[in-house]
Amino acid sequence: MENIEKVFVIQPITDDKWRSLHDEAVALIESAGGAYCGSCYQNIREINPATYIGSGKLGEIKSTLEGLEGVTVLFNGELTPSQTLNISAALDDRKVIDRTTLILDIFARNAVSSEGKLQVELAQLKYIYPRLKGKGSALSRLGGGIGSRGPGETQLETDRRYIRYRIRFLEKRLGELTVRRDLFSSRRSKDGAKVISLVGYTNTGKSSLMNALTGAGVLEKNALFATLDPTARRCVIDGKPFILTDTVGFIRQLPHDLVEAFKSTLESAINCDLALFVADASGDYQMQFETTQQTLAALGFDRPYLKVLNKCDLLDSTDTLPADCVYISVKKREGLEELKNAIMESLASSYAEVTLFVPYDRMSLYSRVSRFVNEKSRSYADGGMKVVCSVDRIYLPHIQDFIAEN
Repeated sequence: MENIEKVFVIQPITDDKWRSLHDEAVALIESAGGAYCGSCYQNIREINPATYIGSGKLGEIKSTLEGLEGVTVLFNGELTPSQTLNISAALDDRKVIDRTTLILDIFARNAVSSEGKLQVELAQLKYIYPRLKGKGSALSRLGGGIGSRGPGETQLETDRRYIRYRIRFLEKRLGELTVRRDLFSSRRSKDGAKVISLVGYTNTGKSSLMNALTGAGVLEKNALFATLDPTARRCVIDGKPFILTDTVGFIRQLPHDLVEAFKSTLESAINCDLALFVADASGDYQMQFETTQQTLAALGFDRPYLKVLNKCDLLDSTDTLPADCVYISVKKREGLEELKNAIMESLASSYAEVTLFVPYDRMSLYSRVSRFVNEKSRSYADGGMKVVCSVDRIYLPHIQDFIAEN
């Protein structure tokens, strides 16, 4: 039977959001394959530059963990390399990791595609590299378990030049994949399908919504960062074709290096015609929307969007929810038609309702441009065919010669 790593949480209290941050830490531990075994809490008025928290609190934690072997200590915040070493030394050389290390580990655990693995490795190397100086044998002490998946600390310890080379290689390789993805995106745009992106906080049901709208069969799991690799599927709403994309979810204090590594993937996903910001109606949805908007703002996001509250079946009433959101329950298949209507309303200005007249001797030409239109009806008369349809305004020039009336 696999030996599950036990993790003890040190939770600094710096604002009134600490409880939800602590709950997220427990969920992150479970996503990393560990087992939560307890916590301690500390009000922070002034950060101790050596250990972040005071020596008295560290002594208390040491006593709490006395006699417990193999327990990893998670500091639910970001530590400097020296703080990590000093806390470890104060706790009898126990393994100490911070929130960033834990999140990077989960990404390494869940990355499936070759691109996802490259992105995670790049983020890990960029995070570890500036922390190598002075760590010495501390890297060897990490051993196995949470925080040690990925490129391999032993090699990092022995060859800094290799790390610099590897970072340059990964950046070049990911740049090549970005060019290829852009070609696929431009090809999709030529097919006349608008792109709708699912973005938002992790574990709010984006993959489930993708499956409900497209039948994509994407992994659905009640865990943080269960889905990392971007997915694009075709769906049809009100007779119009769309490309629905799903990518990695967000979380508070998402590591900067991770955002940078996944930047090309995220930019590809948010370079859309409409974004759906998905949040959990039964959780702190305001915080989730704010985190999503802040992360996207850093990437220069400026597209129209809809706010979608999922898991409404977990509430007794939706009366207290904000009016500017669409309420759905993917699990119960409730609100999906309302969501589709909201999507079409948001994109309505992008489409023109037109009537075409196609002379019979020009039918072959029309067949070549008909992919740009969504036909609603056809009728035949002397001299030609009448078509009532809607068309994306950017494709109007392709059918201009056939337009009979607006």
